[in-house]
Amino acid sequence: MPLEPPSTPWAFPSPVSAESDLVAVGADLEPGTLLSAYRHGLFPMAVDELPDQMAWWSPVDRGVLPLDGLRVSRSLRQSAAHLEVRVDTSFAEVLAGCADPSRPGGWIDEAIASAYTRLFELGWAHSVETWRDGELVGGLYGVAVGGLFAGESMFSRARDASKVALMGLVDLLRDEYADRRLLDTQWQTDHLATLGVVEVDRRVYLKRLERALALPLPVAFAG
Repeated sequence: MPLEPPSTPWAFPSPVSAESDLVAVGADLEPGTLLSAYRHGLFPMAVDELPDQMAWWSPVDRGVLPLDGLRVSRSLRQSAAHLEVRVDTSFAEVLAGCADPSRPGGWIDEAIASAYTRLFELGWAHSVETWRDGELVGGLYGVAVGGLFAGESMFSRARDASKVALMGLVDLLRDEYADRRLLDTQWQTDHLATLGVVEVDRRVYLKRLERALALPLPVAFAG
């Protein structure tokens, strides 16, 4: 089971009344702070305008993937047949793939990478990986707290490799609590929309989050 870290000394404001996606700035990236943020519906992402402070976000329109809403095309199923899905066998490599500075819009810096590595060591962060012929070709990572899986980033070095990792994650979350589990993608992008990600109002998200946090972890992430 995950190890609960020392509690954070920081108090996050409620995102309910925030006027924009950006809710707060400051605090730190200690494990207790990160877990408190996720439990309050926030996540960290730095912005260039605040180079010395962390920004904490809770989108007004939150991206979520309903577990019964994943869109799997015929070509994606064909790709999946040639890839193996593994969990938590190469977290550092997945993180490095997501943080590749050559990728457009990269935001994962050394501080973020270090923070999520510590969460992984404590049992809270996880990687879902796709392998082909013994080689890591794609994957995603995120944070599991109760019935919440907060997806952070994904990468691909082969056709559909990150999508197959997402398929694998959805399969891991489909258990007797699937109707109350919450797969959070932060925002709905055009790419994620093609996979079935939808937007929900922030207040709706926070209510669903409260219910999800009371659930047990999926077996794959329970240690």
